Amino acid sequence: MLKWNSDVWGKLTGPYGSADNVPVLLQQLMQEYSQEVFDELFQEYLFHQNTIYTATYAAMPFLAQLAGSTSDAEVRKELFINCGIIEASRDERDKASFPASWAELAENVGSSVCTELYRDYVEAIGKLRALTKEVFTYAAQPTVDEIEKRYTLVADAAYRGSYAPANMLMTFTNGDEYVAVCPACEEDVFIWPNEEHEGILQAYEQDPVFHAGQEPHPIVPAASFADEEVRALAERAAAIGEQTLAGHLHYLAGETVCPSCREKISVWPSLLSTYTM
Repeated sequence: MLKWNSDVWGKLTGPYGSADNVPVLLQQLMQEYSQEVFDELFQEYLFHQNTIYTATYAAMPFLAQLAGSTSDAEVRKELFINCGIIEASRDERDKASFPASWAELAENVGSSVCTELYRDYVEAIGKLRALTKEVFTYAAQPTVDEIEKRYTLVADAAYRGSYAPANMLMTFTNGDEYVAVCPACEEDVFIWPNEEHEGILQAYEQDPVFHAGQEPHPIVPAASFADEEVRALAERAAAIGEQTLAGHLHYLAGETVCPSCREKISVWPSLLSTYTM
């Protein structure tokens, strides 16, 4: 972890430039958690339009430490979710000592500093993952709404390295629509709940919001989950009471006919194809 007075902070960047103010905000959070301070840190310095920055990597160990030490379960959940969103958005995950995009930073601060920053980030992710059981226990409460439950599943998937499902769930957070891509014709397949039975998903050629009166194509739900990640999501959704996703997963793991080319498709890989890196 960087020292508060390290001159490296001034050489790190966020979405709007320098990260000079990041250690100040982190110190405030460590002394007394404030949602307002965290929101400023997250939105102004760590995350913007699904992108993370060098300042994000440096801040993560402090956030993980705070999540592990706080006695406030709500704060722990907030940090778990938001740090999970960061991890889901990390797009350089190779085995190098640090991301290739840090070449200029390495010239300024040295490759050993970059290696340490990256190692500390990865270790922080491990510490956050270790909090999953505690966070799930809290998220299972009926007072936690389904959007928060879904974001909890996003974070959990990211911490487990299941980045494509994490990003898919983060895109469709409301759980009332999905967009897959047909592997045969590469056209979008719009997946929406049945108007009378929201637990039943159907496939459409065009977005039903803008094109009413289309003939829906049925999705044959999977009787069981062959895909390991779908099984994991189903178990976790049930554990925290995310009932909408738990019910939809049989359809998301099912099969349908592409409304555009009439080829038979498996929904789950077609749904994740956009998010596979």
